[in-house]
Amino acid sequence: MSRRCGFCRKKALSGSSIARRGLPKSKGGVGLKTTGITKRKFFPNLQPKRLIVNGKIKKVLVCAKCIKSGKLPLPGSKPTISNN
Repeated sequence: MSRRCGFCRKKALSGSSIARRGLPKSKGGVGLKTTGITKRKFFPNLQPKRLIVNGKIKKVLVCAKCIKSGKLPLPGSKPTISNN
């Protein structure tokens, strides 16, 4: 199973992890020096949820943002459709 939200298709983003040393000027130092930059990934917060998919109940990985929004077709509840 891929690391992707089954509802909004959110996936991993790439970025950098920056290692620094020194004390900031605002705290009395001579400034921060960058000592290394390495690539890293930011993964979505995926949680397993039981959803209605094509009329059947299936376990799907869904991100926490979709769960909080309340737009998921959960079993035992009617999905609300907004006209906004």
